[in-house]
Amino acid sequence: MMANVLRTVEFLALSLWLGSDVFLSFVLAPGAFRILASRDQAGAMVGYGLFWVHLIGVVCGIVVLVSRLTRTRAFSGLAAPAALCVLVMIALTVVSQHAVSPKMATLRVHMGSIQTTAADNPLLVEFSRLHRISVALESGVLLAGFLAVYLMVKELASGI
Repeated sequence: MMANVLRTVEFLALSLWLGSDVFLSFVLAPGAFRILASRDQAGAMVGYGLFWVHLIGVVCGIVVLVSRLTRTRAFSGLAAPAALCVLVMIALTVVSQHAVSPKMATLRVHMGSIQTTAADNPLLVEFSRLHRISVALESGVLLAGFLAVYLMVKELASGI
């Protein structure tokens, strides 16, 4: 009985993380850039949302791993492929939040306005490079998350 509850918590936490990331990437971000008056406002809205998605993600990732550890009662449960995917998700999220996002925020402040900054401005060029890295990190989180769900379902089917 308790194992089923813990497995359910694992699935729910991972689903919440993936759902929030999908919502940010495919609903909030495009909508902000379509609806808000300026790219600067849209970027601020997406940055705000990204902070919360990262926080939710790390908390959910820890919940998945603690639930798994409690359910399997062995540290080897953390070496299972699904758990390793969650660890990768956490690592990518932490890098994005603590290495990439602060640098982008600093560049935003130095530029004053992304919208009015010349395309060849070195600050905007660097911002664009970091944005590509940020998108790649979020894409990695999503891919690792989808793989983790698949592997968790596979574990369930095999009785692990």
